[in-house]
Amino acid sequence: MPNKPRHIILGISGGIAAYKSLSLIRLLQKNGAEVRVVATPNALQFVTPLSLQTLSCNAVYTDPFKILEHVEVEHVALADWGDALVVAPATADVVGKFANGIADDALTTLFLAFNKPVVLAPAMNHKMLQHPAVVENLQTLSARGCHVLGTGEGYLACGTNGSGRMLEPEQICDTLFRILALSQDLSGRRALVTAGPTYEPLDPVRFIGNHSSGLMGFCLAESLARHGAQVVLVTGPTHLELQNTDIQRIDVMAAQQMLAACEDHFPQCDIAIMSAAVADYTPQEVASQKIKKQSDTLTLTLKKNPDILSTLGHRKTDRQCVVGFALETENELENARLKLQNKNADIIVLNSLNHSGAGFKTPTNQVTIIDKKGHVTNGNLKDKREVAEDIVSYLVDYMSDTK
Repeated sequence: MPNKPRHIILGISGGIAAYKSLSLIRLLQKNGAEVRVVATPNALQFVTPLSLQTLSCNAVYTDPFKILEHVEVEHVALADWGDALVVAPATADVVGKFANGIADDALTTLFLAFNKPVVLAPAMNHKMLQHPAVVENLQTLSARGCHVLGTGEGYLACGTNGSGRMLEPEQICDTLFRILALSQDLSGRRALVTAGPTYEPLDPVRFIGNHSSGLMGFCLAESLARHGAQVVLVTGPTHLELQNTDIQRIDVMAAQQMLAACEDHFPQCDIAIMSAAVADYTPQEVASQKIKKQSDTLTLTLKKNPDILSTLGHRKTDRQCVVGFALETENELENARLKLQNKNADIIVLNSLNHSGAGFKTPTNQVTIIDKKGHVTNGNLKDKREVAEDIVSYLVDYMSDTK
């Protein structure tokens, strides 16, 4: 149960499982939540506005144009009010609209304005649930940070047996409050994350860089924010976009710029996760004009870049926790332990390019977490968002144990 009253927005779309939403309202209230309901027009074919309003003790929002007539209940204000959005049932129709950014009713408009936890409880015919379009839409929403629940099996409204039944209200309620509890374990903490590559300029058109996409760092920033932290993300060049608009994003190009941004924000932070693939070297001189092709060989003189992880690691105070990444191809564990010690970090996350499906430009990763207490935790190959959750959960436990 939550420690304080929660503001829960219950979204209801047009499926027969909408009748279960009435019980869900009562369960949420019994757990100390205040509930407001947003229903699609099709949802009202299964449950009445009067029933929803009577149970929730609040007006039911169904028309975005009516919402806009009253400033206090328009979709942006409602998004600010809610601590979480639960969509139960989440039909194939509304899942598709969410995934593709369609906003043609009160619920889909609210979804686009909502940047806090979203829980989706799918409900549909088992053939619809298995359709590639629905599978892809659910995967897209999960990758963007939505909590997509499973479905139950049994007798369906179409008269067949199979998967696709919406989970019971008790299961949805329990899962929601676990997610909300999770979102508070870093409340009041400030976190700094670096992501992506750095591009070290050779001349106005060329640079030295690497293949990092920045996805791991972006997933870590989103995860920290879901756990309640105030997050600053310093990122090298990338095409990625943040889903959580509360995260402060700082875009940089080269290592010196990344260091300067980190030095500005690190003193105020409790946590620093250095996941960027910072170039070890940078050209000693940057040509003011494009370097012309003059011979078969070109000799470049490089100088060492600043070591951002080491700089922050040796400046950290007792209240700060610094996490670094090590990408290794040989003697992985030994090299990672040396890095942990030499950089004065608290935790090192070891990536190995020897694992298929891990490393740069992949949606998955496999890591080993090593901390300065000597603990070594081996992970499995997972989606990078799941890996980020594992790292942040480990960090939360580590910081709790070192208080």
